[in-house]
Amino acid sequence: MTTTVPVQRTVLERFPGGRPRGSWPVDEYAAAQCDQSIAARVVMDLSSDQFPVVTDTPTR
Repeated sequence: MTTTVPVQRTVLERFPGGRPRGSWPVDEYAAAQCDQSIAARVVMDLSSDQFPVVTDTPTR
């Protein structure tokens, strides 16, 4: 039997899904967070049509 522990994620920022093609501020924001040693990644929230940038590590 395997026990799973839920991961608490922190949303750092949210970006709308309807951005013009070729404009990727969400990716730039996530990359900037990674440059500051914050393990950030982009996910898709289908219900709100947004791209949250999340981290599984605690932030200050």
